[in-house]
Amino acid sequence: MDGTWEKRIRGGNISPDMSIDLHGHSLASAHARLNQAMASAVTNNARILLVVTGKPPKMTEKAGASRRGAIRGEIGHWLETGPHAHQIASVRIAHPRHGGDGALYVILRRKK
Repeated sequence: MDGTWEKRIRGGNISPDMSIDLHGHSLASAHARLNQAMASAVTNNARILLVVTGKPPKMTEKAGASRRGAIRGEIGHWLETGPHAHQIASVRIAHPRHGGDGALYVILRRKK
């Protein structure tokens, strides 16, 4: 990944080839759907998969510290250990028009 990618992401000049919304699913369901979406993206030669996890919960006065949602907390591990981990070039927080903190771009490697 070079600086051109970073500029495109910051400027919102990225158009995902595919997207999946995991918001509202259980952890098991979200994990299964993510693996299916990754398999589909690889099969269809997609380069950018937009994964919507949902925004982190709002801070409550009693919580004191900000918390991540359950899916957002696990997705990094799922991507690192999943069957398509070797096909991922990068994972970046999405531009606000694609969900910002509530979504990720999974950028897949080009086929050689």
